[in-house]
Amino acid sequence: LYNKSNYPPYAGGGGFIMDGPLAKRLHKTSETLELYPIDDVFLGMCLEVLKVSPVGHEGFKTFGIVKNKNSKMNKEPCFFRSMLVVHKLLPPELLQMWDLV
Repeated sequence: LYNKSNYPPYAGGGGFIMDGPLAKRLHKTSETLELYPIDDVFLGMCLEVLKVSPVGHEGFKTFGIVKNKNSKMNKEPCFFRSMLVVHKLLPPELLQMWDLV
């Protein structure tokens, strides 16, 4: 389905931040490309057309967080405070995280 050997840089996972003007430009660009079935990669394809490169941020934990289930750190608000997007937490763990923060 993809005619290049590597995917373009893309924002992976369930969250990203962008300004409104970029969102509008992405929308217009998305209508000029053939839809690709991997949404993250399709976003990267659109960004590539616009010559915009995604930038990583430590607050996006798209592969989950490494934590010891028995650690006291799990109950420490500062552990979660700098996180923006966290994958692989169960609903009760998410609720506990938000209660702490």
